[in-house]
Amino acid sequence: MHSTLLDTITARAAARFRVAEQGGAVLFVSVLTAIAAQISVPLPFTPVPLTFQPMVVLVGAAALGSRLGMASQILYLALGIAGLPLFAASPALPQGAARLLGPTGGYLMSFPLAAFVTGFLAERGFDRRYPTAVLAMLSGLAVVFAGGLLWLTITSRPAGGFSAALAAGFLPFIVPDLLKILVAAAVMPGLWKITGKTAR
Repeated sequence: MHSTLLDTITARAAARFRVAEQGGAVLFVSVLTAIAAQISVPLPFTPVPLTFQPMVVLVGAAALGSRLGMASQILYLALGIAGLPLFAASPALPQGAARLLGPTGGYLMSFPLAAFVTGFLAERGFDRRYPTAVLAMLSGLAVVFAGGLLWLTITSRPAGGFSAALAAGFLPFIVPDLLKILVAAAVMPGLWKITGKTAR
């Protein structure tokens, strides 16, 4: 198993400082996820806004690895559930725990698992080359869409079911999200080049 980017950066730190640095990295990715939520574009034909969150979730997970990447998203959700205004701004959808019961709840609840999947692949060196970084992030994105569509299908019954979920939560977003992944996947190999430790 390969080291993550975070492991490499913190490798020379003493054990007590390494734990603090890991905690800081988890908090940093959580904050970035919250910031990305605020950069949202509401669409008139769906209750699901277009945001940069998936890109941040997946790049953060690739840098932190499976466990810490998942922890960063659990922390983000916990803070949002506690009532902090960290979810995407919306005139119709509430902040707090009620957001998870709404149409975007499935996407949000899938973030920890998506982060784990992408981080797991990064721990095996997928993030060190562009083609495999794309694959790692596509795997995480698939988890996000699966969670979002499953939740939309459940909450939209009996009015439309899965076809309505596809129209509201997949078709408007797949092309923009794929383009974001193609850009995001270049981040990790670039950072690895800076460290001087690329895939062997």
